[in-house]
Amino acid sequence: MDERCQRLRQARMAKGFESASAAAEAFGWNRNTYVSNENGYAPFSYRRAKDYAAAFGVRPEWLYDAAGAMLPAAEAGFVPIIGRVGANPEGLVLFATGQEPGDLAPIPPGGTEQARALLVVGHSMRGIADDGALIYFEDQKTAPSPDMLGHVVVVELDTEEVLVKRLLRGSRAGRYDLESIAGPTRQDARLRWAAHITAIIPPFQARRIIRGAA
Repeated sequence: MDERCQRLRQARMAKGFESASAAAEAFGWNRNTYVSNENGYAPFSYRRAKDYAAAFGVRPEWLYDAAGAMLPAAEAGFVPIIGRVGANPEGLVLFATGQEPGDLAPIPPGGTEQARALLVVGHSMRGIADDGALIYFEDQKTAPSPDMLGHVVVVELDTEEVLVKRLLRGSRAGRYDLESIAGPTRQDARLRWAAHITAIIPPFQARRIIRGAA
């Protein structure tokens, strides 16, 4: 049971909810019941696991019994839209926020099955990607490389924030300045990984190619 409630907590956090109470309120669940399920004080059935899995965009078999992968498999030729970016000047990627579970986009030219897409929301990235555009990158979790300097890339900080920023040298080795398209520059950040943007699809075309969840 301990592992099951831990998986439930993991799924809730991956969906972008900071607390169990926030998730319960968003989906109309009884707060006490959900909190007890997540804390491990009360077991939940497979039927309830299916409800939680549908809400958080994970596989019910994984949630209930740790069977198989956490996320549903993407269709051949498609990759998941994992979050949105551009709704604030910080360039913060909000994972799965505002996205229906299973939203997919075609693999871009030159991309692989490791490609991931971000949906641009708002106008803080104007000039790079407009509201409604798709930004693709390869989910390879590799360290920043010299050829990324001066370019807008996707990065994860040691604080677990994922941002879309222009990568610049920091004041010392292993540190980087992250320049916003609109907003202040974050200085001397420590990065877990960085990824080149491999494609940007403009809003009109993005609307035509996004495949929503059934």
